[in-house]
Amino acid sequence: MRRHRWLMLLLLIVSALAFAACGDDDDDDGGGGGAATQEGGGAAIQRDEANAGTTITIGSKNFPEQIILGEIYVQGLEAAGFTVEKQLNLGDEKTALAALEGGEIDAYPEYTGTALLSFFGVKSDELPDDPMEAYEQARQGFAEKNLTALEPTPFTNSNEVAVTQETAEENDLQQISDLARVDDQFTMYGSPECRQRLDCLLGLQEVYGLEFERFVPVDLALRHDVLTRGQADVSIVFTTDPEIEREGFVLLEDDKGIFPPYNSTLVVRNEVAEQAGPALEEVVRQVNQGLNDAAMSELNARVTIDKETPAQVAGDYLSEEGLVQ
Repeated sequence: MRRHRWLMLLLLIVSALAFAACGDDDDDDGGGGGAATQEGGGAAIQRDEANAGTTITIGSKNFPEQIILGEIYVQGLEAAGFTVEKQLNLGDEKTALAALEGGEIDAYPEYTGTALLSFFGVKSDELPDDPMEAYEQARQGFAEKNLTALEPTPFTNSNEVAVTQETAEENDLQQISDLARVDDQFTMYGSPECRQRLDCLLGLQEVYGLEFERFVPVDLALRHDVLTRGQADVSIVFTTDPEIEREGFVLLEDDKGIFPPYNSTLVVRNEVAEQAGPALEEVVRQVNQGLNDAAMSELNARVTIDKETPAQVAGDYLSEEGLVQ
């Protein structure tokens, strides 16, 4: 990943030198251009001092991807001139939503599938397959709570059932349904709230009929380690986790469809969304544009593997995308 980033930087420098060598006659005749762009090709976030009158407190849930997203929104909104505060790493989705509804925070990123299952009571067999349909349903649900769900990210980060390559081969595991042959011998690890979530242990029990020998709650930061150390036979992971490829984990096919689309949407209190106006939506649109699956996975890797801070990674992303100088 670092080699890729250095190569991209080198190409950027070479391109800039080549452009300077060629010159730009348009500069001499005063011709106007668009907003400045950088490596990512996106227009830079425009600062408006009038935005300083709006204070926005950004929150997040309690794992690296969420904290990275929170930092991206914090720094992006600051670049636009908003007064921004942050309360990141709050807890699980119910904790974050309670903080939002209680006015402790003004916005936080939530996944559409999580919202449908955890907040709005959508059953597993009624979950939409289409990401935009899932977003629209989540948007309507949040609207009933006087909350605005802004444009979703291109990336989707789904819960997945992971096993090691060795476990998959020894037990001929390809689909989640295949676990029915060995579930009573397997130990499963998942987040503490996994017991109550239809896209986690509860769904595996109710939809797939699985009854594991043991379920062990685990901190999200350790969900990969328990597999590599042999403590877990099965662990719930996220599709944008860089450890999946590094460790060669096998993701079992969700053949009964308990995992919906999980695109991230910044959910904002209506009062703040109205005060911020179109500028808020435009900043979110700009910063979301480059957040595809590959980009989000790399940002996660910079934090979980390279041990950079979420704030540093967020700043690098905004700079690399040409959104901030």
